[in-house]
Amino acid sequence: MDDPGRGPGPGPEGGGERPPDGRPPGPLPYEGVWRFTAPAVDASVPQARHAVRDLLVRQGVPVSDDLVQGLLLIVSELVTNAVRHAALLSPTLAVEIAVGAEWVRVSVEDNHPYRPTALEADHGQTGGRGLLLVREVTREAGGVCDVEHTATGGKVIWSALPLTRTRLI
Repeated sequence: MDDPGRGPGPGPEGGGERPPDGRPPGPLPYEGVWRFTAPAVDASVPQARHAVRDLLVRQGVPVSDDLVQGLLLIVSELVTNAVRHAALLSPTLAVEIAVGAEWVRVSVEDNHPYRPTALEADHGQTGGRGLLLVREVTREAGGVCDVEHTATGGKVIWSALPLTRTRLI
């Protein structure tokens, strides 16, 4: 997988000029990018969720419980979609967690070429709302999400959320 799935969106850019809050330039101890691969099977869904939660705790990322729950829901939905819809053409998927000073970004990459669409599911259906849910959780947290094609012909779906929620009153 040549494209690391970072795209033009939020990214861990340490260094540069001193921020207005006076902290020294450079990455904070919890900033970084972590990536792991998993087989596109059902068992990878809870494993990915646990890996993301454990990483956030281990790195000491200053994230609220609500934000952790949102991130874990997003990871579950994105990995589930890759397992259900891309496994035939992509037997392996990649999960990436990128943490900056003020945000955290999760992405799931597979080698399936088709860009998914969020479908308006019938209320009688029990599935089909994963991307709608990802979009809504991301929006409510004040974040952004997108789907991008990779250099190898697959796709990466990502969601970036602020570590501190800014709410307009």
